[in-house]
Amino acid sequence: MRTALVIGTGLIGTSAALALTQRGVVVHLADHDPEQARTAAALGAGTDEAPDGPVDLAIVAAPPAHVADVLADAVRRGAARGYIDVASVKGGPRRELEARGLDLSSYIGTHPMSGREKSGPLAATADLFEGRPWVLTPTRDTDTEVLNLALELVSHCRAVPVVMDADAHDRAVALVSHMPHLVSSMVAARLEHAEEAAVRLCGQGIRDVTRIAASDPGMWIDILSANPGPVADLLTDVAADLEETVRALRALQSTDEDKRHEGTIGIEGMLRRGNAGQVRVPGKHGSAPRVYETVAVLISDQPGQLARIFADAGAAGVNIEDVRIEHATGQQAGLVQLIVEPKAVAVLKAALRERGWAIRQ
Repeated sequence: MRTALVIGTGLIGTSAALALTQRGVVVHLADHDPEQARTAAALGAGTDEAPDGPVDLAIVAAPPAHVADVLADAVRRGAARGYIDVASVKGGPRRELEARGLDLSSYIGTHPMSGREKSGPLAATADLFEGRPWVLTPTRDTDTEVLNLALELVSHCRAVPVVMDADAHDRAVALVSHMPHLVSSMVAARLEHAEEAAVRLCGQGIRDVTRIAASDPGMWIDILSANPGPVADLLTDVAADLEETVRALRALQSTDEDKRHEGTIGIEGMLRRGNAGQVRVPGKHGSAPRVYETVAVLISDQPGQLARIFADAGAAGVNIEDVRIEHATGQQAGLVQLIVEPKAVAVLKAALRERGWAIRQ
């Protein structure tokens, strides 16, 4: 691939353009808002000048509701040898294109499983897709050349290609992305009118659950409008679980011992089902989940503190598998949770204590 055209210079389109530009691909940028394309160009994602002729690959990074229109226009103009889209739903756009009678041999639907709470070109980074799954949904009509172009794009972005059926993909993202986003928003909505004293007690748990609720509502309306059925089906199941959980909690309020016992069994069952589901979430680098332990360290909110603690861990020969930070309310301090192999816990604690760090038991 020597040339590419990115149509839609939001977070995903600009991030892909940045990655391609860094690999030496000449990238042309287009957007319904010329100012946004100019912004992406100023960030080094390519040029906002139109190509002289067909490019190797056109990447449509438009909202799902507009993918078919943009793709159809690009195909009719002969803008590229191959065409892909990066929308978060795949079945609907493909069926729309089929209904228009377009030859889809030069098209393949794709979806990079990566993103951020922020949108727009200013939120883009060249490493956004690194190590993340990038779904490809070829059909029997897809040209081998187009599939190879898509795979080359995925390689340039350092993502991991995953081949799926389009409708199976839509059911999967409803489960792992679209439904969780709505649930996160529902939890965050409880905070809107909560008392300030209660909100000040927010810890890492509520931050984890509500983080993705900060995303742009307009963008999510586009996504959910393109995949409403599978998401509604999943939320119906979640609603049934909520009803069962509410009944169990009400039973725990009872003065009747048998009812309290039933309530305990109900809550424990739900928590254990949660345990069973959580351990299926892929671990580091997409591998099977592993058991780690946490070393909690008190840290002041000052420049260089994180760098120093990582350096001290490295000097002790301990690899930090993951890290979380819980900020103290009203104080310039926090708790750094270092996630490490169980066998490294004693070594790390001893090394950090020796270097003056306060370990939280």
